[in-house]
Amino acid sequence: MNKTVIITGASRGIGRSIAELFAANDYNVLINYHRSTEAALELYHSLLEKGFSIALFKANVSHRPEVEDMVAYCLQQFGKIDVLINNAGIAQSRLFIDLSAQDWEEMINTNLSGVFHCTQSVLRSMLPRKKGKIINISSIWGQVGASCEVHYSAAKAGVIGLTKALAKELGPSNIQVNCIAPGIIDTDMLSPYNERERADLVEQTPLGRLGTPYEIAAYALFLASESADFITGQVIGINGGFVI
Repeated sequence: MNKTVIITGASRGIGRSIAELFAANDYNVLINYHRSTEAALELYHSLLEKGFSIALFKANVSHRPEVEDMVAYCLQQFGKIDVLINNAGIAQSRLFIDLSAQDWEEMINTNLSGVFHCTQSVLRSMLPRKKGKIINISSIWGQVGASCEVHYSAAKAGVIGLTKALAKELGPSNIQVNCIAPGIIDTDMLSPYNERERADLVEQTPLGRLGTPYEIAAYALFLASESADFITGQVIGINGGFVI
């Protein structure tokens, strides 16, 4: 029987690449999206046309009832959930002194509380089976912080702390929890940067280039595999040496 994965924020960028790679490796894939309806539908139909096992569900991960409905739908469609990939996130660059309470709350609610809601909801079906994988997508800025992205850095640091603590708690239940901390990846999250700023980021990266969404997806696929059954509580930096 094929394994099943829920991928949050799967319509674009890293999430889309993860969905494509897992589908190609015989997973049942539930594509979660919130605002990017057109992109999500395009991905859904493109994977269906290739004969892959795909489901689509719109849910705001910061709203618990929507998350619960998504998990119930996944179980109805596929019978079980083997892997959860918490990828959904937003980004914003703003001076800390200029942040509004709404800016802060939206960032924390999406990037950190969303991980809490999805993970707790999925664990209700994983714990009785004593098997499962939770893979959280954080950021290098959660490790070292980024100027003008304090709220983003704080939320992503929270994801790292959640990963480490939950791995200890779930170890006896044979559920692995790990975190990927991407570096500068070539997605539309870089759209606010001009050519010079992008060139500066490349120059700061020892490997001399931006990362690709596929490189994040490939490591997520490894963490979801049986080859990674003895890996838990780890933060894996895929960043070209940007942070060492």
